Amino acid sequence: MDERQALSSFAALSQPTRLHIVRMLVVAGPAGLAAGAIADKAEVSPSNVSFHLKELERAGLISQQRESRSIIYTASYEALGELVRFLMEDCCAGHPEICAPAAEVAACCAPTPKESLQ
Repeated sequence: MDERQALSSFAALSQPTRLHIVRMLVVAGPAGLAAGAIADKAEVSPSNVSFHLKELERAGLISQQRESRSIIYTASYEALGELVRFLMEDCCAGHPEICAPAAEVAACCAPTPKESLQ
């Protein structure tokens, strides 16, 4: 991830509703959530959630897929992982124990090869 993409991601996440939506989608997992469910859970209007979803998609942090008459949104785990790696790439200054707790957290959430194929 380059600095321009990181800035775009951070800008998208700097708004409380969008951060809440991304966290909601991370918890939802690969099944994702329909736009209406996101609006309900975020307690915002459908038009408001649509605006936020568009911004998050533009930043590459979420993706959408049509299922019947619904649009299902999912977190882009790859992009979120790249953002974490961007933050940590210059970490530690030769002291890996500084970054070890963050690396352990990131590793526990990495999808297994089987999950990443779905």
